[in-house]
Amino acid sequence: MARHEFEPAVFHSTIGSHPAVLRIEPGDTVVTSTVDAAGRDARGHLVATPGNPQTGPFFINGAQPGDMLEVRFDRIRPNRDRAVASASIAPGVLDPGYLRDQPAAPERAIAEWHVDTGQETATLLSPDTALGHLVLPIDPMLGCFGVAPDRGQAISTATSGPHGGNMDYRGFRAGVTAFLPIFTEGALFFLGDGHALQGEGEITGSGLEISMDVEFSVALHPQASIHWPRGETADHLFTVGNARPLDEAVQHATTEMLRWLHDDLRLDELGAHILLGYCAEYDTGNVYDPAYTMVCKIPKKILPAN
Repeated sequence: MARHEFEPAVFHSTIGSHPAVLRIEPGDTVVTSTVDAAGRDARGHLVATPGNPQTGPFFINGAQPGDMLEVRFDRIRPNRDRAVASASIAPGVLDPGYLRDQPAAPERAIAEWHVDTGQETATLLSPDTALGHLVLPIDPMLGCFGVAPDRGQAISTATSGPHGGNMDYRGFRAGVTAFLPIFTEGALFFLGDGHALQGEGEITGSGLEISMDVEFSVALHPQASIHWPRGETADHLFTVGNARPLDEAVQHATTEMLRWLHDDLRLDELGAHILLGYCAEYDTGNVYDPAYTMVCKIPKKILPAN
């Protein structure tokens, strides 16, 4: 198992079969960085085209279509002290009548925040509102990551699918393990779009957008029965569905959890339905992007012992 320190110089606004920036082995760890959604690095310099530019792809030796990639996010940390974010709730999240009847907020108004990683806080600097200099605890996460999709596609980092992508789920934070289906040789793993903090649903269309230092490690699971992204925390298993309309995203996430319980954890079909029917929890990843994201969760403490 090796530890690689990789400084990115090339970024991609699509997730696809781009030339690998680094080849790694299962069990290896990578220490790298990401730029923010606008393409600005740790110094605030514009180094990539805006639109969730990704670091990568990383080629995992031995990975083949049908395998499952395991990625543990060991560290996700802002590497500068300024974040920007949309200050206006997206029109698609509000009643049309409200938008007609109320004075419109400035379209895509921008808020600036000071991020203090020592104090673990973000302080609102502008615009000037009755909130004053609101102080919130940070909760760093990655809004976008994934593997090259099937059929040689290159999919915009604005959206998401079975390959991962722009899921904007606040649960993808340090200490979490993500699992992704593999569609192409080497998997070709990408990551980016760091948020120092994000509300559930990403209803403004952004988090506190900031560049990140990231450390992750990888493992391979040959010929796994995974169709959609999965994840594991200390307390939960979860599955991710990416689609629009929202009910289709719920269907993908729920079905993937049934597959996990039945196919992988060997729970009988009826038992899986009962457990999920009465113990499932749901989180909203995003309701802004072209594909919405829904997350189905099961507390690990209620799972039957193997």
